[in-house]
This record gives sequence, C-alpha cells and structure tokens, in this order.
Amino acid sequence: MRCPYCGSLDTQVKDSRPAEDSAAIRRRRVCPDCGGRFTTFERVQLRELTVIKRSGRRVPFDRDKLQRSIEVALRKRPVEADRVERLVNGIVRQLESGGESEVPTEAIGELVMDGLRGLDDVAYVRYASVYLTFRKAEDFQALIARLADDESAGRPEPSPTLPADA
Repeated sequence: MRCPYCGSLDTQVKDSRPAEDSAAIRRRRVCPDCGGRFTTFERVQLRELTVIKRSGRRVPFDRDKLQRSIEVALRKRPVEADRVERLVNGIVRQLESGGESEVPTEAIGELVMDGLRGLDDVAYVRYASVYLTFRKAEDFQALIARLADDESAGRPEPSPTLPADA
C-alpha cells in the first residue's frame, strides 16, 4: 500500500479489525519512511461491475458514489450510520451476485429506492425526485399519495416506474 504522505511503497500494518458488519477489514498502517499513519479498508469484491448510464456510456461501478447518493437523500434524517452501511452493502452484494457484470443505472436506482423506502419515507421521496426527474409539484403529490395509499392498505409499494395497476 502506497503511503499517502510520501508515496513510499513500504508501509506496515499496525492493527487489523473487522468493520462494516464484518464485510470489510479496517487496517491501521504506518509508513516507516515518514512516520505517517493512515487507515485503509479492504472489501471482498465478487466481480468488476460496469454501470451503463442512460446515455449508453459505460463507467466503472463506484461504491462510494452509491453511498454518497444515499447519504444525500438521508441528510438530516434520524437514520443510524450502520443502517446506511448495511443498505449500501446489501445493494452492492445484490449487484455483484446478480450474474451480470454490466448493470444499468435503472437497476441500481430501483435497488436504492427499495432500500430507502424501508429506511425513511422522506429520504425515499428526496431520492425519487432526482432519480425519476420530477418536473413539477404534482409529481411529488402523486408519489406521496401513492405512499399514503400503500401504507393505509398495508401492502408494499409497487415499483415507481410502473403504472399503479401493473
């Protein structure tokens, strides 16, 4: 592991422990050349994933980008960090074990929406407004009405991209 301070390739692991529900290993490292200390995380990666954007462009999957988008939706909401981490880990696991190395953004968006729906309704609406490109206030009203209907009926919400009668 290269030292982020001096660039030396000779760093030493001082401490290792499980992190993120044992889905990763947290390592404290020290550089013998400059004395700098830093932390790294190792995660199991089942396969290299490529994201197919709506434009058709292909980019490498970025777990950190996924986590940031979920955290933006959850900003100032009372959701514990470990629940967010479990959601991100679950989505990544589903994508990696899905059998395909190329994943459309729509599939990722649907997984995030399903996960946020179970975590926090406000975050779900925030994410949906961006993901589904809401253009007017009626878009929000329709989604919120559907949420209220689903909660009163006690049934899971249908996919937001499908008609309600599908």
